Amino acid sequence: MTGESGSTQIKRSLTIAGHRTSITLEQPFWDELKALACTDKVSVTELVRRIDTDRKGAGSLTSAIRVFILQRVKARGRCDASSTPPTVAAPASTA
Repeated sequence: MTGESGSTQIKRSLTIAGHRTSITLEQPFWDELKALACTDKVSVTELVRRIDTDRKGAGSLTSAIRVFILQRVKARGRCDASSTPPTVAAPASTA
């Protein structure tokens, strides 16, 4: 299936809380979900179960997964106030 943006959507079935459910995400989201599960040392199914539990029934599971991935990716790219910014060496003088 191809979405409006041209991204191919992949449908996968998982068993969450004893119920079989289908989740449709674009391949980059599946890739990142797998990477996050690996980082957390859990299966993709377990990570999705946690996301499902945290959303407390609000919104769709697919949307909750996308938001979860976005939050984790954004957190990974931020520096906190206590971090020291990397230093860049000044160019050497050629005089």
